[in-house]
Parts: sequence; C-alpha cells; structure tokens
Amino acid sequence: MTSFGPDAFQLVLLRRMADFQPELAEEARRRLGASPADQREANKRWQAMVRSRRALPRYRSLLGPPESAEPRRIGDLECEALLWPLPLWPDLRFEVLAAPDGAVWNEWLVRAPGAPGPVLESPEDLLPWSATVDEVARAFAPVRPMEGTAPTRWRLAFAARGRPCTAEFTYGLLQRVSPGPEGAVAP
Repeated sequence: MTSFGPDAFQLVLLRRMADFQPELAEEARRRLGASPADQREANKRWQAMVRSRRALPRYRSLLGPPESAEPRRIGDLECEALLWPLPLWPDLRFEVLAAPDGAVWNEWLVRAPGAPGPVLESPEDLLPWSATVDEVARAFAPVRPMEGTAPTRWRLAFAARGRPCTAEFTYGLLQRVSPGPEGAVAP
C-alpha cells in the first residue's frame, strides 16, 4: 500500500481488534487484499500521524470529506460530529467528535443513520463485531462505564437476565463479553 487512505486506516483499526478477535481481523485484512507487512506499515504511518498536532485534519486527509458533519451538544460542551463510511463495516460509520478548535475528543464506530441495529436481548446475542457501545448500553441499561485497557478501548458492566457481564469494545465495536462479578450492576 503506497498511500494512506481508508484501506490503510481500516488496517489500523483491525490491528487493535486483533487483540480480541484475531480470526475476524485476519479475515478482514485478507478481504482488503493487504499483507501483514502492509498492516505494519499502515500502523507505523498512523502512529507518526497521531503524534502530530493536526488531529481533525488527519481524518479529512485520510478518509476524505465526511459523509456528514453536524453540531452536537454533550452536556454543556459544543462539538462537531463527523461520520465516515468504511467498506469493512457498511452498516457502521467512523465517528469523530471534535472540539471547536479541531481537537479530537472521541473516535469510534457507531451505527450508520437508518441502518438496522442488532436485536440484543441476552448475553448470547452479543457476538463479536455485532454491536456498538451505545447499542449495548441502551439494550442492557443500566450500565456502568469502566476504564478500558487502552485509549481505543471501552468496557461496560451490566446485568443481563440476572447475570453480571462485562462487554469490551475496541474503537466502539464489541469484541467480547465475559461473565463475572466485575460486571454486576443493579437491574
């Protein structure tokens, strides 16, 4: 891969997801027609870009113009929500929440507007790559957000059918669900 565009960006996302779902990430890498060396190079170039001060322009240069951009209010904070399609996940969009000065506050995958989401009623419905953070949070409310193991990771603790669970996400996409007392949340 000679240029850094949407395919290389997807390779960066897959590298983090491979920590949880190596088979799914490997299959997706092959669908992109990329080698492991291509993925290493994409990650190397991404890391160099992440260290630069240009946060929001980085996404515009990599992914092109966003599919949509709209103002969003979160509490008393004003930001801009930008969405980009990614071919590996046609029903999802990569969302960047940016401050008025262009600083990126959050970046993750969300369900595309109008795309049907999964039916989530039990822990068995929570399959890898099937749901986003907000979908799991709505389906199993109340949830308790927990610190992830890296900046691109999130965890939610909740109870489903009386069982405590912890869901782990990478770039907002569900990777795995595990039982345990850590996930105990009062229904």
